[in-house]
Amino acid sequence: MIAYKTETKQQEERIERLKAEAGDEFVIKKQMEVLQESKMMILDSHRRLAVAHGVLLQLLEAEVELSETEEYKEAKNMLDSVKLEA
Repeated sequence: MIAYKTETKQQEERIERLKAEAGDEFVIKKQMEVLQESKMMILDSHRRLAVAHGVLLQLLEAEVELSETEEYKEAKNMLDSVKLEA
């Protein structure tokens, strides 16, 4: 998701530069379409991350008897380290 955010920022800067240079309107329009696709990918990635986070949380809650295993501890640490943005 970070890569998409970086790409979005770069795309916004590219569009501003094209506008400042009075670039070709067709090129600007196409670059705007690319920007919108990048923004959609951020939303999609966030949605998929939230779903995976929820699935892992449910799995850990359902499998408490495995709480002493390395895999469980690793999954719990991973889950605790992820902060979902709104």
